[in-house]
Amino acid sequence: MNKKKIFIAVDTNKISRAKKIIRNTQTNKIKIGYKFGLEFFYSKEGRKFISRLKNQTIFLDLKLNDIPNTVVSAVKSLKNLKISYLTVHLSSGLSALKALKKESRNMKIVGVTTLTSLNNKDLKEIGYNKKVNEVVKRQAKLATKAKLDAIVCSGHEIRSVKKVFKKEIITPGIKISNTKNDQKRVMRPTDAFAAGSDWLVIGRSITKGNIKKNIKNLLEILED
Repeated sequence: MNKKKIFIAVDTNKISRAKKIIRNTQTNKIKIGYKFGLEFFYSKEGRKFISRLKNQTIFLDLKLNDIPNTVVSAVKSLKNLKISYLTVHLSSGLSALKALKKESRNMKIVGVTTLTSLNNKDLKEIGYNKKVNEVVKRQAKLATKAKLDAIVCSGHEIRSVKKVFKKEIITPGIKISNTKNDQKRVMRPTDAFAAGSDWLVIGRSITKGNIKKNIKNLLEILED
C-alpha cells in the first residue's frame, strides 16, 4: 500500500524555525515533503537554506504569475536549486504555462487554481461571473492543455478536477482541528485523500504548538 503524502508548509522567515519544523516532522509512516513559500524564499537566508537541503522533496510555492518571458526567466534562475515542484498561477494564461513547462526540465510544474482563501462572493468582487467550482474546472482544463505535471485545488473541487486533469493533485486548506484561519474552502485529511488527492499541504495544524505531538495526531487520524 502506498504511503500517504504530505507537504509540510514551512511558513516562517527564520532558519532556526525551519530547521525545527523539518527535524520534528521526520517519520517513515508517511511520505513528507516541505513547501517553502514567498515568506521563506524572500527572507535573507531562505534561498541559501533551500539550496543546501539534501534528500528532500521540495515544493517551491512562488505562484508565478506573469508574461511568458518573465516566468521562463524566473524558472531559469532557479536551476541551481533541487526543486521537485514549482507553482504557477493558471491565470497566467496558456502561452506562459506552455513556455514554463518547456523550460522546467526535471522540475514539476504545478498549476494553482483559485486560492482556498476565496469563495463565490470573493470571485464576484474580483469580476468573475462564475462560481468557484466552475472556474476551477476551467482552470484544470487549461492545466491539461498546457501539459502541466500537477494542480493545486481545494478538497471541494477534487472530484470535478479529476474529470479533466489526470495527473497529480495537491490539496491545501487541510485542517486537523476545526480552526479555519484565513482559508475558507477547507477539508479534513481523510476526506481529501478519499476524494482523490495525491498530496496534502498542511501548515499551522502541524507547525503551531507541539510539532511532534501534532504529527502523531495526524498519523492517528490517517490510520483510522
